[in-house]
Amino acid sequence: MWKILWGSIAILMMAPLAIAQHGHSPYAGQERRAIKALSEEEMQALLSGQGMELAKAAELNHYPGPRHVLDLATPLQISEPQRAETQQIYDRMHQEAVRFGALLIDKERELDHLFATETVDAQTLQHLTKHIAQLQGDLRLAHLQAHVEMKRVLSREQIDTYGALRGYTVSTGAVPQSEPHHHR
Repeated sequence: MWKILWGSIAILMMAPLAIAQHGHSPYAGQERRAIKALSEEEMQALLSGQGMELAKAAELNHYPGPRHVLDLATPLQISEPQRAETQQIYDRMHQEAVRFGALLIDKERELDHLFATETVDAQTLQHLTKHIAQLQGDLRLAHLQAHVEMKRVLSREQIDTYGALRGYTVSTGAVPQSEPHHHR
């Protein structure tokens, strides 16, 4: 009888804790952010042109990224012309990424302001979210395009070495290349 009574008491005492934990939002604490949709780390990554995994489809399908190629230049044994072209690709991508990142932050700030001031309306919301989506697409395109350009700069052996250095396994069911590599 005491076991049943103590068990019932324990269940009753734990119920409010379980309810509180279950109802706690994963967003808790984020309401204090300057821009609710972006963390400080995300804003810094956008402003500095970081990849933020936007080119993962390319990277994991044997399209090396220019930043990583520059970092791995010695083990990849890239030539001076390859290094110069890689630097140009990186600089162009980085410039675009920083520009789109800053624009994206501005539009997210604008969206946040509309909600914070309770001045959001359907037409403005539609326009602004479409603009944000376009900027996100442009940012991703800048990163992906740089990977496409890099594949044309490196030899098949350099691409294979790149994959090994980055810790990727070789795919046995690779899709045949439709475009020849231009080795420099």
